[in-house]
Parts: sequence; C-alpha cells; structure tokens
Amino acid sequence: MKEKLNEKIEKAASAEGKKVNPKLNYLALGVFLLVVIASYIKGDFPVDAEGNTIYGAWSLIPPVMAVIFAFITREALFALLLASISALFIMGEGLWGLPGLFQDALGNGWFIWVVMIEVFIGVLVSFFLKTGSTGEFSKVAGKKIKTRVGVQLLAWVLGMFIFFSDYFSPLFVGPVMKDLTDKAKISREKLAYICDSTSAPMSVLVPFSSWGVYITGLLVGLGTIENLNQASSVFFGSVIFNFYAIFAIAMVGLIAKGIIPEFGPMKRAEERAMNEGKVLADGAQPLMGVELSSIEKADEIEKPNLILNFFTPVVIVIVVAVGSYVLTGSAMTLEAFMFAVFYLGVVMIFQKLSIKDIFDTAVQGIKGVTPAIAILAMAYLINTASSNLGTAGYVIAITENWLTPSLLPLLAFLLSGFIAFSTGTSWGTYAIMIPIAVPLAFAFSGGAVTTVVYASIGAVAGGGVFGDHCSPLSDTTILSSFGAASDHIDHVKTQLPYASVAAGLGLIAYLIIGII
Repeated sequence: MKEKLNEKIEKAASAEGKKVNPKLNYLALGVFLLVVIASYIKGDFPVDAEGNTIYGAWSLIPPVMAVIFAFITREALFALLLASISALFIMGEGLWGLPGLFQDALGNGWFIWVVMIEVFIGVLVSFFLKTGSTGEFSKVAGKKIKTRVGVQLLAWVLGMFIFFSDYFSPLFVGPVMKDLTDKAKISREKLAYICDSTSAPMSVLVPFSSWGVYITGLLVGLGTIENLNQASSVFFGSVIFNFYAIFAIAMVGLIAKGIIPEFGPMKRAEERAMNEGKVLADGAQPLMGVELSSIEKADEIEKPNLILNFFTPVVIVIVVAVGSYVLTGSAMTLEAFMFAVFYLGVVMIFQKLSIKDIFDTAVQGIKGVTPAIAILAMAYLINTASSNLGTAGYVIAITENWLTPSLLPLLAFLLSGFIAFSTGTSWGTYAIMIPIAVPLAFAFSGGAVTTVVYASIGAVAGGGVFGDHCSPLSDTTILSSFGAASDHIDHVKTQLPYASVAAGLGLIAYLIIGII
C-alpha cells in the first residue's frame, strides 16, 4: 500500500505542472508589457520635501501583479520575477536595476539566516529518511492513532506546542507528520493548512514569544506607554482581542474534529486524497524536491532506533530553541537544527553508514529544499521592490483619514491585512501600523488604556497574520508549503477560504466592540 502511495506521490511530484490555458500566460505577459510601456510615457513622479519620489497608486501595481499572475499562471517564480521587474521599470531603472535589487533583497544576514535554516532542515529530514526513523514513527503512531481525525488533531497540537517560532513550527510539524498524514490519506494541502494556521497565529498570541517581544518593543513610547513593563502589560491585555489568531487556531481543531465540515477547494482536495489516494493533485509541484522525497532507508540499518534516530534529534532541536529563548530572549532556531544534524550524522557513523553515504544524503537534502529557497528569494525580491516604491505608505496615506473610534479596530485589521497581503510580511506591517493605530486609539480614549487601545493592537496583530495567510508572497506561507511538501499555490488557494471565514468572524467581533 505504501509503495503504491509513494508511486503516486512521485508521479505527481515529477509532473511538469498543471495544465494552464496558454492564453492566460499571454495575458500576463501582455499586462507586463503594458506596465513597461506606461512607465516610459507616464512622465516624472512628484518628489516630497525630503527628496523621496512619491509613486502613489503605481506602487500597488507590482504586488498586485505578483498575486494575480501567480494564481492564473500557476508559476509563482515567474509571477514574482515579472512583478519585480515591473517595479524596476516604474522606478525608472529597467532591467539594469535587477542586479542591484537582488543584492538589496538577498545580500543581507536575515535572508542568509532563513536559507541556512532551510538547508539544515533539508539535511535533517534527509537523515530521518535515510535512517528510516520517520517511517518507523509513522508506523508506531499509526498503531495508536488509527483515524484521520486523530492524525489531524496530533498535527494541530504539535503546531500549537511549537509556539516560540513561526519558522520552526511548520518546518518541524510538516516533515514529522507527513508520512502519517499520507498514510491516513490526508491531502498535503490540509497538512500545509494545519502547519500554517497553528504557527504564526499561535506565536502572535504568546506574550513571551519572539512575536510578542517584537510587538511589545514597538509599543514603547506610544500614548501613555513609557517602558517595557507597561508595554508588556498592554500587549498581554490585547491578546483576547486578537480575534483572527484565536479563530484561525480554533478552526483547525474544529475542522479536524469534523464539527465544521470541509468546504471550498480544501473539500475537493480531501475528497481526492480519500477517494483516489492522491495526497497531491495531478501535476502538483511540491516545494520539497523529488531528491528529498525519493531517499530510501539505508540497508545498514535493519530496524530504525526511534530513540537515537528520531526522538533525540527532536529533543535537541526543542531544548536548544526553547532553552536559548528562556535564557537569552531569542530562540536559536538555526543552531538548534545544526546541533541535531551533527548529532544524527555521528549516530549514523556508529550505525555503520559510510561518510560518503552520509554526505551524499545531506546533498540530496539540500537539493530537496532548493525549490523552497528559490521561491522565498523571489518573495524577498518583490517585498524589497514594494518597500522601495513605498506601497505600504501609500495605502496608509489614502486610508488613515477614514478612521473613527468605533471603526478603528475594524479598519486597522483590514488595513493591516491588506498591507501584509501586498508585502508578504507581518512584522513589516506591524512596524508601519502600530505607530499609527495605537496613538490614534489613545487619542480616542483620552490617554487611558481602554478597550479601543487593546482592540486596536489585537486587530493590527491579527490583520498582519491574516494578510500573510492569504498571500503567496509570505515567507511563513512558503515555509508551510515546504514543510508539508505541498504545491504552494494549492496551499494558498485551499487555505484562503478558511482564513477568510476566520477573518469574517473577527470583523464581526470588532464591529460589535465598536458599537458597544
């Protein structure tokens, strides 16, 4: 049974891609050419008092193009690159500006840090596969958890448990649960959704997570908040008003339990997995490369040792990441995976694998994460281009005058969601929106820390996550697709309706608060 399932997965993974109407590709190229031509005949953009160019509505074109092109062409890399080039033409740099954009977007420690995490995740997963430990874990867990509901609930709990890092959570839960969800005929889209909707939503609700610490730091000096202690207290009070994050996490459990029935594209994906045994759609392009998914257990290891080959590396990752966070306030996520990889490599030597086999396996793991790294690089490219165009600032400028005390939380949520959707970053959205929404809330409350202040902070925090969940440009969404070895666009399409329901419930809650 497992062999047949793997055969179907590999067949889907090696397919050239889903059939797309060629006319849609021509349409995308046509729109791109229109933007390029218009950029030459538009005239000069105005300049502000500080000498910065004001691109206005033009700043919205590249991120909107990226999202639309990704959906209609099903080629995320192509869409992101085309949109980034269009931004360069709008800024008057043309193709000659592409090397500089690559350097600005990718030539920094933050991007390299993310890439290194993905590389070591790929190596660790390849070692798990080579030792046969994930298959053994799936076999053991399958004896105790025999239902699709149980498997989904286990993934849900694991996702909530890894609250300290939105990067670590999907990269841990996805590979650990993939064999088990495949065996239970749960679609990869569903696994990616569980990973995505329990990572950032959980992280943003915990005051002492990296997200909580970041938002707390942004609150210092706003309104009557004078220091970190006051900021921490205010953020803690805002958590119950982060309705999107709360509803998103709750929905995962309720859908897994069957209390909320599947609907939309996810329902079709789950029916395909259950009825046809296809955890991936025909022609899907999972972000985890075939090099990684095709690794077979080493002959030298007759029976995998779950303690040595699986649980100990997992414990190392968790202890190092959580321990470093407790001691220093910053989770050493990269170092955690590095230690686990080095440990497991040594164990494999003692299990009589040759150095060559171990390094060949590691190289396969690195090759397997290449699709995820490529699309992540393109996402950083368009995000940098949008930042250079001032996309977020333009959105703020045309909407901030609409805000009223009763509508502030609701509009703050929508605006944060739109900025995060357009730019693919929650943290960047918070840096923009919190200094705007929170002072307005204090002005409306007369300087007191009232419901409107708490609700506005919660709305900005939840809106940033919602925008990320709907955007194919988001790094956490990309990492969830990678962790679950899902087709990225399929993950975004199937998660979007679920995220929209959680957002709709949140909007109703903010509207009620505004009326009260």
